[in-house]
Formats: sequence, C-alpha cells, structure tokens
Amino acid sequence: MQKITTADLAAEDIELLPSRDTMLANLGSLNWALVGATNTALAANVLTIGSVATAGAVQSINVIQG
Repeated sequence: MQKITTADLAAEDIELLPSRDTMLANLGSLNWALVGATNTALAANVLTIGSVATAGAVQSINVIQG
C-alpha cells in the first residue's frame, strides 16, 4: 500500500456536488443499466463406481442500457 503524504493531499482538487434542485431537474436525462449474469454447469456421474464427472460452464452477461 502506498502512503499518502501531506503534499499529495495538498495537490488534490475538490468539486462541489450540484444542489438537490439541480439533480432533480436532470432526471429527464437519467442513465440506467440493467445487468444480468448467469453461469450454468451440469455434470452427471450416475451408476458408475470410481469415475470422474466433469462439466463445462457456459457464462453469459447481458447489459441493457437506456
């Protein structure tokens, strides 16, 4: 982990957040994203003795942004 010096802190800039009224006025330009992720795998080792079952997984990530 890198230590922060007082010179590092003095060099930082700050920015004020907009007022609540301004934030409410911008709701018409709302940016949203719906993210869904699934990971499915299936392995079966039925009626066998001393064998190994392996499974390959299928992963899917869908993003809908509006």
